[in-house]
Amino acid sequence: MRGTHSRILTTIVALLALQLGSLVAPAYACGCGAMIPDKAERIGVDREESAVRWDGRTETVVMRFNVHGNARRAAWIMPVPGRADVRLGDPALFDELDRLTEPEQRDRYYFWPREGDWPFDSGYGDGAAAPPGAGSGVGVVGRERLGPFDVARLTATDPEALGDWLRANGFELPERLTDALRPYVERKWEYVAVRLAPQEKGATLHGELTPLRIAFSSPELVYPMRLSRLARTPQTLGLYVLAEHRMEPRSPIGGDRPEVTFAGRIERPGGAVAELAGDRPVRLTVLEQRFPHPERIDDDHRLRAVADTPYREVEYTDRLLTVGGGIPVWLLTVGGGLLLAVLFAVAVLFAVRGKRRRSDRAAGVRSPA
Repeated sequence: MRGTHSRILTTIVALLALQLGSLVAPAYACGCGAMIPDKAERIGVDREESAVRWDGRTETVVMRFNVHGNARRAAWIMPVPGRADVRLGDPALFDELDRLTEPEQRDRYYFWPREGDWPFDSGYGDGAAAPPGAGSGVGVVGRERLGPFDVARLTATDPEALGDWLRANGFELPERLTDALRPYVERKWEYVAVRLAPQEKGATLHGELTPLRIAFSSPELVYPMRLSRLARTPQTLGLYVLAEHRMEPRSPIGGDRPEVTFAGRIERPGGAVAELAGDRPVRLTVLEQRFPHPERIDDDHRLRAVADTPYREVEYTDRLLTVGGGIPVWLLTVGGGLLLAVLFAVAVLFAVRGKRRRSDRAAGVRSPA
């Protein structure tokens, strides 16, 4: 018995250690860029959501991160195929998108009572600042301060030069990141490098960060994901795509199969959605994808137009089937069945007695007085 308790205690301690370790593990990458904390600090990305607008020529990406850890500042890098324009995004955008794409609510009725329904309960109911460049291979296209973000738009001819730029700004660069940037350097992409620092002195990066809006020219809808292969923990991606047609990834790029949770036409977008989409109707596709093994990510997401088949998730609420102000149908059915059975039994009894009397009369037997 003592050995069993010891094993259980050891298991609990190990699970707690694993949980605590996951909270402080370095998150060198998140879905669409590299997140690099300062030395001796840690940052983790719980989830990254992005809204993407593509009109066939220009792509606009609005990103929102939810982070944890003890980092007081961090650097984040996103490769882009063309010259980028960077500004702050509207925090209301994702709330509006959630409202537009919320699942359809339907009732689903059941006949027999379940736990929580009478007679299994008491009643029944409805249920439940940095130098301009740190090496000759880096060019600074622009530099601006946007709220809590210090944004530098960079070009690079050598991935090592990007590493030098980050190190010159006091950030610890994983060696693996230099190799991961090489394919973008070879394709002559540019980079958005951001220093994240809370405006309050001594505060840490925690919770939901202000969205960033990045726009660039692109002949195809591409969502950079290759740097996410550096992540040490499973990644999740939520992607809202606004385009002329329903858009889906060409391949899972090493993750689980992307799941479409909404696809439909937005006739009259308003507020932050209208500001991103423009004033004409667009189609919105919502994608969810998990990357249980980020090291398997082998490319960026490239999305293509598919059939404009609408789709909306349906959430069912199970309700007990009732009539007449809340009387369970099963009770009426069972009660009615019992009543019919009683009436049938009475009828049979009277029929048997009547037959017996007729038989007695026919045999000349008088019934007792």
